[in-house]
Amino acid sequence: MKNLTLIFIAFVILTACKKDKAPVTVVDSTCTQTISFADQILPMIQTYCISCHDYGNSTGYILTNHSNISANASLIQNSLLGTSVQLMPQGGPALNDTLIKQFSCWINQGKQNN
Repeated sequence: MKNLTLIFIAFVILTACKKDKAPVTVVDSTCTQTISFADQILPMIQTYCISCHDYGNSTGYILTNHSNISANASLIQNSLLGTSVQLMPQGGPALNDTLIKQFSCWINQGKQNN
């Protein structure tokens, strides 16, 4: 009986965990909501990327402004998804699905500097 209780507790803990934990604005799946570079994209980059991708780093990518982020948008998107490049942020965990979706929508909306 004790083993069953432990298994049940482990099951509850594991299934209660979600990847999408951060409280952020939900983005609709069709990207009809305009994504703001200044209000959504830049703060995300500053929070999760800038510690390694700022001036004076050895990564080769400086992600401090719209021009640099826009020019590297496809690579950033691939790294957020872990497709064809290393998953970022390095040492993870991966960003939540809502933030990744916001970044993808921003790209699909033309990488506006808004």
